[in-house]
Amino acid sequence: MLILASKSATRKALLAGAGLRFESSPARIDERTIENAVLGKAPESVARTLAEAKALSVSVGQPGAMVIGADQVLAFGDALLHKPADLAEAAAQLKALRGRSHHLHAGVALARGGAVLWSDVASARLTLRAFSDDDLAAVLTAEGEGLLEAVGAYRLEGASIQLFEAIEGDYFTILGLPLLPLLAALRRFAPGERFT
Repeated sequence: MLILASKSATRKALLAGAGLRFESSPARIDERTIENAVLGKAPESVARTLAEAKALSVSVGQPGAMVIGADQVLAFGDALLHKPADLAEAAAQLKALRGRSHHLHAGVALARGGAVLWSDVASARLTLRAFSDDDLAAVLTAEGEGLLEAVGAYRLEGASIQLFEAIEGDYFTILGLPLLPLLAALRRFAPGERFT
């Protein structure tokens, strides 16, 4: 059995699109407490630690299952940005990112029986253009509350793409799940199992 330790609709869609059969069981962890425990470490390390914690959390209760944990960290200078609490915070985050670059670090982990078998982090560099306040208002209207589920307050698969100037990195990483390394790890660590 394959379990995704997440409620993310995007991650579910990526796994389903890859032809995997899986169940979803969101991890019950305090992300900010874990993040604070690794404060001062590189953002890539924070993303890996969160992905591993999610996979471990679910795998303890499902000892025979292969569990996928994933998380994404947005590093903007020395700060880590999170999902906005409301549309006002979303607008503030996007204004802060306007005309500047930031990095997304996507961690992914596999766990079974309470042990991490594998983990990885992939990174991407994104640059927003110097968009106008009218451009921002149009995107906020088009995207609405969906932005509250997105770190950085944007969705590249939606109208938010209009705010970008350049993107360097793997599409799946940007969506929060380094899919190709994950599929390779599933073949390596569960060679006899069929998740399709």
